[in-house]
Amino acid sequence: MTDEQTGRGWQPRGRGFDAQQHRATLLAIFEAVRGADDWDRDSLLRILAQHPRDGKGSARAAGDSGFFSKIELVAAYQQLTAAGELPFERAILRRLQMKPVRTASGVAPVTVLTEPAGCPGRCVFCPDVAGMPKSYLPNEPGARRALQCGFDPYLQVRTRLQTFEAMGHTAEKVELLILGGTWSTYSKNYRQWFVRRCFDAMNEQADPSTGLDPSATSGRTPAQDASTDINFPAEHPERSSHPQMRTQSKDAKPSHAQSKDAEPPRAQPKNTATVDGSWDALLAAQARNERAAHRNVGLVIETRPDWVTAAEIQHLRRLGVTKVQLGVQSLDERILGLNQRGHDLEAVRRAVRLLRAAGFKLLLHWMPNLHGATPESDRADFARLWSDPALRPDELKIYPCSIIEGTQLYELWRQGEYRPYTDPELVALVAECKATIPPYCRVNRVFRDIPADDIVAGSKVSNLRQVVQDYMAAHGLACGCVRCREVRHGAVEDADLRPVVHAYATDTSREQFLSYETADGRLAAFLRLSLPDAGAPRDEVRAVWDALPEIAGAAMIREVHVYGPALGIGSASAGEAQHLGLGRRLIAEAQTRARAAGFDRLAVISAIGTREYYEKLGFARAGTYMVAG
Repeated sequence: MTDEQTGRGWQPRGRGFDAQQHRATLLAIFEAVRGADDWDRDSLLRILAQHPRDGKGSARAAGDSGFFSKIELVAAYQQLTAAGELPFERAILRRLQMKPVRTASGVAPVTVLTEPAGCPGRCVFCPDVAGMPKSYLPNEPGARRALQCGFDPYLQVRTRLQTFEAMGHTAEKVELLILGGTWSTYSKNYRQWFVRRCFDAMNEQADPSTGLDPSATSGRTPAQDASTDINFPAEHPERSSHPQMRTQSKDAKPSHAQSKDAEPPRAQPKNTATVDGSWDALLAAQARNERAAHRNVGLVIETRPDWVTAAEIQHLRRLGVTKVQLGVQSLDERILGLNQRGHDLEAVRRAVRLLRAAGFKLLLHWMPNLHGATPESDRADFARLWSDPALRPDELKIYPCSIIEGTQLYELWRQGEYRPYTDPELVALVAECKATIPPYCRVNRVFRDIPADDIVAGSKVSNLRQVVQDYMAAHGLACGCVRCREVRHGAVEDADLRPVVHAYATDTSREQFLSYETADGRLAAFLRLSLPDAGAPRDEVRAVWDALPEIAGAAMIREVHVYGPALGIGSASAGEAQHLGLGRRLIAEAQTRARAAGFDRLAVISAIGTREYYEKLGFARAGTYMVAG
């Protein structure tokens, strides 16, 4: 029998909920869900109203709505299918899911934060809250989860995976996003330990040496100076001008979490001086993950342009990193200076060249409404992302500048030297920018997830993406970015798809965005093929090839992605793009195109959990990459 028939992988995780106590009612609910022809956001509510928890809909316990929650329904479905009382049907589970958008792009994103630590940047807009990684606020959802876990990577990953399963999502394919302070400034020992503990959690590997108490109660506060080993390389130009770490100043703003009347339980953060960041431990965890229950299919870190070097890239690959978020913020030298970014435009270009040469997916952060900017200058600045051949990112986050109390920008605003855009100005600007985005770029966000209470002035429109989309529709504009064209939940038939190629050039390579799309442009799958200028490579490319000789002169697959709801490894589902064989076809096409362009080797910047997939396609391990001759 197949996984679809047995429901394997959806083991009962009811957190104390016993489906057998309500068996008859639950079976009636699931049959009604299964038989519904049309399904909308209110369909489940109507079914639950017909089948209340107590069978009568009247006598209710205190605090009990009388209806089953979605988490209870998901747990019950998992229990009953695992017991063989119901056949497992993915369509039913999808109708029960909470927040289906979480895995609509095909993977389960798990965000973790590093411990509070220093950052070489002195940006005027950046908040600096005691007890948090610089630029993060404790009320942000991901940051709050990290705070509750004492910033322990194992606990953060484990609890997030459990949450996904409780909401009815498969978490067998995990994209791990490591956020926090500038990643490259932490010591290598800490970084290696942090990544290893994330893999331990994905591998469901217990480790008694963690030294953490997951059941810790409130009253414990995170160490304000736990990370004492910030590693500024000797060759870094700012080593002498920046402290080894950020400590709490006399007038630092108190931690948001500490100001709350009721503080959530949290574990103690780890003292980074005692962690085991050995390569042997990390490599063993990576090897286990190649066939683990929760496989890592992407590992993302964020850093600054001036910290990207060939040596740093070599270290990132050993960790298993496949995507880098680069805090660019602006491409205008004047704006960079006014906002005290500490680097110039050439540092951005150099970082992008290095990362692209190594095959990384490139996600740039861009901030409109920085100090000194105007809507007109922002439009010109955004255009540089695509007109400058050194840039042309794969993904983008648009973060409108927010005024947070305690920042230098807050003081500039109080003094009348900074003016935030009005909401109409910002919406029009972002809409016009989105209309110019090429089809190979994905816009992941258009507003940072900062709670409105923390924004003193400026836009507080948390659903800015939707507002911008409505504005674009009303003004005859359209965004053709990857995210706006994803198939997501809709079924797609092979006969409806056609191969499409979007070719563009950078100053180090020829890029080909290979895709399968419907006639109306909906995107079912894509592959990023990079053909480096091997004849006369730039200095940055040579530096990467010297550091990573296994990819010298090779064509590179930088990303393969098939859309649709995340499915379990080895499972199948009718009409899902993930299992039409599109990934294999795109890889075969990339091999053909690479050979035609004169390349005798094709490398893939494979995540740890996708190595087995590429081995089945004839690729072999070469250093930290998968390579086919």
